[in-house]
Amino acid sequence: MRTISANINVIIKACEKASKILIRDFGEIEKLQVSVKGPSDFVSSADKNAEKILINELKKSRPSYSILSEEIGEIKSEDSEYKWIIDPIDGTLNFLHGIPHFAISVALEKKNEIICGVIYDPIKNEMFLAEKERGAYLNNTRIKVSGRKNLKDCMIFTGGPKFNSENKDLNFKEYKKISDFLPSPIRKMGSATLDIAYVAAGRADGFFQRNLNYWDIAAGIIIVKEAGGLITDYSGKSDYVDKRNILATNSFINKDLVDLING
Repeated sequence: MRTISANINVIIKACEKASKILIRDFGEIEKLQVSVKGPSDFVSSADKNAEKILINELKKSRPSYSILSEEIGEIKSEDSEYKWIIDPIDGTLNFLHGIPHFAISVALEKKNEIICGVIYDPIKNEMFLAEKERGAYLNNTRIKVSGRKNLKDCMIFTGGPKFNSENKDLNFKEYKKISDFLPSPIRKMGSATLDIAYVAAGRADGFFQRNLNYWDIAAGIIIVKEAGGLITDYSGKSDYVDKRNILATNSFINKDLVDLING
């Protein structure tokens, strides 16, 4: 049975409260698909409303902690060594089109190290969470990465590149290298946060992507590590935040994936 620390409990309550508005708004998307204006503005509003709830709940419980969030940027607290890292909806395009695959992501950083995190899929009611040295869980069940060691047997996820990506051609070259090698097609599910959580849960064996922001990966970092996986950059090192490229794997296939991308 998992134990819940005070910080994790704060995140869970904030995510559950924010999820109510997302579930409500997601239920309205189908009606908006036929409108002339379209649902884009509505989704942007849902994103901001969820963020506001998350920030209010987190600040209410931990008023001295700093915050880094996708929509509002950074709220610094000079007296705190702690920082919340927030993504109110990862998978907004899925949300926009009525596809039930998106998540809330909240992590807590202490002295530049992620110490706990939650990724919550409100539609499926799946909550992935982890704390440093306490393991990783999906709801109340302990999770571990897969044990597959042969890259050709693996399920690999990715995302991107965006329309205006500066290194789009490089993304496609890397995609082709991996796609040509694997017997099974690469999966593009539309939510990097959930892709990383699925690696932690053993549903996928690896994930690779460029140009991700810190809030896209922060909670996933601790969840994968605590599930026995490995997080690196494309060189197999730990500069994934600064370089903005990331590999999340079950650890067994990390070197092979690094070699394949750079080969």
